[in-house]
Amino acid sequence: MPRPIPLRLLTDREHYEHVMKAVLEARRSVWIATANLKEVMVEDANVRPGRRRGRRGGYRSALEAFAELAERGVELRILHASMPSRPFRRSFDAQPGLVSGGIEMRVCPRVHLKTVVVDARLAYLGSANWTGAGLGAKGEGRRNFEMGIVTSDEQIIDEVQDRYDRIWRGAECAGCRLRDECEMPLDAI
Repeated sequence: MPRPIPLRLLTDREHYEHVMKAVLEARRSVWIATANLKEVMVEDANVRPGRRRGRRGGYRSALEAFAELAERGVELRILHASMPSRPFRRSFDAQPGLVSGGIEMRVCPRVHLKTVVVDARLAYLGSANWTGAGLGAKGEGRRNFEMGIVTSDEQIIDEVQDRYDRIWRGAECAGCRLRDECEMPLDAI
């Protein structure tokens, strides 16, 4: 039976303003699924007008913010399809709290969904990968053309989390025709 649900359509920079803002304010959990995983820079809230900016011009790695979230006990999960970019890996390696288990990451070559669920209260579904160009963090003229939706609808969030968790736990591995080529099937973790 059709029912009204709260949705907001996001385009381009709105991804950063709504999705990234929710991620940075997470209190319990952040689950991310993306095909491509790259370093994302976020605005540094500690930079004040008139204060000298560092070499990154008022930005810092999202992984620095993730390390702070992990320190506060926020569960962080990233499900991705391929090896993260070198800049992502360098930034990750510079965060001892993440390296020692503050974030869980799993690889499945069949992951193509792009979703972010924050605190089981907001879900993003759309075209944007976890990249600066995808999430609108890049400057005007450098970001991708993206569209997606965010919702606070509990039924949709439950369904998104259920699908994510099935993949995360490896429940889809048994029937996967790529299993023999997979370096580390999720059902073997």
